[in-house]
Amino acid sequence: MPLGGPRAMPVRRTLPQRGRTTIGAWCFADHYGPDDVAATGGMVVPPHPHTGLQTVSWLFEGEIEHRDSTGSHELVRPGGVNLMTAGRGISHSEVSTPATSRLHGVQLWVALPDASRYVGPFFEHADTTPFQLGDATVRVFVGELAGGELGEAADAPSAPVTVFSPLLGAQVDLPAGGTVDVPLDPGFEHGVLVDAGPAHVEVGGADAATEVAWSQLAYLGTGHDRVRLRADADPVRVVLLGGVPFGEELVMWWNFIGGRTTRSSSSGAGGSPT
Repeated sequence: MPLGGPRAMPVRRTLPQRGRTTIGAWCFADHYGPDDVAATGGMVVPPHPHTGLQTVSWLFEGEIEHRDSTGSHELVRPGGVNLMTAGRGISHSEVSTPATSRLHGVQLWVALPDASRYVGPFFEHADTTPFQLGDATVRVFVGELAGGELGEAADAPSAPVTVFSPLLGAQVDLPAGGTVDVPLDPGFEHGVLVDAGPAHVEVGGADAATEVAWSQLAYLGTGHDRVRLRADADPVRVVLLGGVPFGEELVMWWNFIGGRTTRSSSSGAGGSPT
């Protein structure tokens, strides 16, 4: 679908969908690029409101400028994460910068649980530290990577941004022919979104790996303590999302998220997909 109009940058929306609404508290995933900004105009998302959620901007290429109604102004580039907590209400804009010729990344939302849905809005930016795991290079941009077998990476598998439920968001890059066993929290469900591939995905007890094509999202239910990712002739990049299954009633409408205890509100603003 186009982001911002029929001539705008196209995005591939893997969450929500008919078969699955959430992975943990992750409730929305737009995957875009590599996009030729000269042809599409890049990302131009004017100011618009959000409630009841967090937005996570994560890039592979390019640069985006963020502004919001708390007064925050920040650039996000590859290796850095912008996390905005809307809580009871915030307005923000995201625009690719004039220096950006190619834009490539993911835009993600996290549903806030009932107990935190009306927290005061705030914004955080953090740079991440890559570390080696098997043949892979890993960057954790939200939450924490499970497992105590990370060796020299022991200080690297977490991101210093605020979450309100147990979550994981990580980028995993594999060279051609590479393999990695990524530790998982068995209490989490996970999704593997393939940005470059195909990727071969295997969890414990499987007879064979499943080939997951570019732009597809593989779902892994709870009960797994690791996932094996393998690349064939082409390098692989995936975004690994995980979290404790979101057991609360969830209502998503436009840019707003609510639940069983959501208060009444109104808005006369126009629409925007992110």
